[in-house]
Amino acid sequence: MIKRKELYNEILHLSVSKELNIRFNEVDSLGIVWHGHYISYFEDGREAFGLLHGIDYLTVQREGYTTPIVKSICEHKLPLRYGDVCRIETTFVDTPTAKLIFRYRIFNAHDQLACTGETVQVFLDAANNLVLNTPAFIIDWKKKMGLL
Repeated sequence: MIKRKELYNEILHLSVSKELNIRFNEVDSLGIVWHGHYISYFEDGREAFGLLHGIDYLTVQREGYTTPIVKSICEHKLPLRYGDVCRIETTFVDTPTAKLIFRYRIFNAHDQLACTGETVQVFLDAANNLVLNTPAFIIDWKKKMGLL
């Protein structure tokens, strides 16, 4: 069941879809993508999301913050193979807390769901202190995106 906030995000298009080419160096001796590379695919999705929606890493850095990942979930459904062109969908999950949450769906070359996942990032200030209140630039971004 889709939660109301997730449906709202979908209506606002707070997501991005990006194609990825599976490279030879990403597969194991069985010819399938090694499990650790899926996390880097999530990174590709976050980067595409940030560039499209104006909340990329350089913007965060210019504002004086870093956003390390504190939680990642990756559930494998079907293998991806060398030579495939897969698609990663990255969706922002709104939260009232000082976090950035993204959900991912990776589809194989046949448009079958191959992987799902989620990452959670927190804000650190310039002195690497955990920021407990949502930074002002994120609140401004949420207003611009229609979340507040």
